Amino acid sequence: MVAAATLATLLVAALASLFMAWSIGAGSSGSTPFAPAVGANAISVMRAGFVVGVLGLSGAILQGANVTQAVGTELVVGSVLTATASTVALIVAAALVAIGVFAGYPIATAFTVTGAVVGVGLANGGGPAIAKYQQIVSLWVLTPFVGGGIAYATARFLRNESVPERVAVPALGGVVGLLVANIRFAALGGESGRSLAAVGAAATPSLSLPVAGVDVGVAVVSALFALVAVAVVRREIVVDPARGQRRFLLVLGGLVAFSAGGSQVGLAIGPLVPLLGEVAVPLPTLLGGGGLGLLVGSWTGAPRMIKAISQDYSSLGPRRSIAAMIPAFAIAQVAVALGIPVSFNEIIVSAIIGSGYAADGAGVSREKMLKTVLAWVGSLALAFGLAYGAFSALDLVL
Repeated sequence: MVAAATLATLLVAALASLFMAWSIGAGSSGSTPFAPAVGANAISVMRAGFVVGVLGLSGAILQGANVTQAVGTELVVGSVLTATASTVALIVAAALVAIGVFAGYPIATAFTVTGAVVGVGLANGGGPAIAKYQQIVSLWVLTPFVGGGIAYATARFLRNESVPERVAVPALGGVVGLLVANIRFAALGGESGRSLAAVGAAATPSLSLPVAGVDVGVAVVSALFALVAVAVVRREIVVDPARGQRRFLLVLGGLVAFSAGGSQVGLAIGPLVPLLGEVAVPLPTLLGGGGLGLLVGSWTGAPRMIKAISQDYSSLGPRRSIAAMIPAFAIAQVAVALGIPVSFNEIIVSAIIGSGYAADGAGVSREKMLKTVLAWVGSLALAFGLAYGAFSALDLVL
């Protein structure tokens, strides 16, 4: 039987988690996936907010377990995320993210939540998880360079007059099909989920022979996905190039929105994972609740941030928007597979800037870039300091 005081604290923690989910839905996961598509006039702001909410909910349920477990159990050594600690971390992080939403600046949610969770964990006597921090920081530091670099190269490829558009865009469609084939879904089984390519390979035992460390069956199924994607995109481009580009961009936005749900839901509900032993709430139910919070946030608060990102950072056309979304989708799925909390604002903004520089820096605001980077770094330090101080003060009082 859970004591009344403990139950009340758990209720406050759950409400804080829902508020965090709303803030994320209104901010990073709700605004960033379709921002390039809105910038390219492929979809309206309000419709983008609606679609991204639905797809984010799906991603949260089907892919949210990895990051959720990492945030809840791997950021601090020791069982130190009590109900009180989780509540403090969630309130501090959610407040900072909400300030970013209403101020019009993309606060890095992953930086904020990670800083808050580590802050309360260390304040409560936990130890630093050095190996996990190295993994997280490596991805955070590499993301702007890798994402921006790939976006730049892709945009230059699309602008190359020697490569016909009917060849270039379908080729990129094939790359996306290859990535989709290897997305891991928890519902398909396995400790960290299985990919569609792996499931397809399992149905063809004669092809599932390891060759130089590569499963032949997985490679064949992945190649089939890529070929189908090439054929579909090519047909659209040949019929109507402008419409084909917009449709391809919308598909990319949907994939990134799905990935955002799988990653960002863990930032909202991860701190609650250590508390599941005190209440009979299965993780899938928790994922569904967090996903609903993301959905409501996307529907009610995301349009403001969608407008800010799509218009303030770079004046994007369909080609550069496509160039921005492909690395965003790839990096997001790598982060989900590794169980690393990652900022979608960082991913998308870096890719937008990279694709913008491919057109001689068209529309890229250096002042806005500098302020954004400072906001990212500041959010990590501020969340850590506030969470550490708030929990320490509360611990003295209680």
